[in-house]
Amino acid sequence: MLIGELAAEAGTTTRALRYYEEQGLLESGRTAAGYRVYEPGAVRRVRNIRELLTSGFTVDDVKSFLRYLDADLPEVASYHPLCTDGYAVVGAQRVAELEERIAVLTELRDNLVHRMPWLAARGGNTAYSDHPSSTSAMGT
Repeated sequence: MLIGELAAEAGTTTRALRYYEEQGLLESGRTAAGYRVYEPGAVRRVRNIRELLTSGFTVDDVKSFLRYLDADLPEVASYHPLCTDGYAVVGAQRVAELEERIAVLTELRDNLVHRMPWLAARGGNTAYSDHPSSTSAMGT
């Protein structure tokens, strides 16, 4: 199948497919005219790549899943103690990084709400001009 067909079938763009190839996640052959050509199984591989990316993994993380990309991914991955260089380690690292980012964002939100307590009233959905004290010292 040609690159445009794969993109349509997998629900992505030709640009993304080229990027996945550059990163070593996807392989293609070439036609006599030089066009990229993919095996039918590439659809599943690309869908799995996209699913892992959507789950919060980076492209580099997905490289740890290479041997699993051509089969259906399980809904829940089981831990295996022998997987010390693969998905178990990458998953733990990704969760730790996300927790750190969440902590930083939570602190930023708390600092902002401390300065403007009325933002906490409706989860931050209060427009400044909708609030009765919109003529505050901020000058509006």
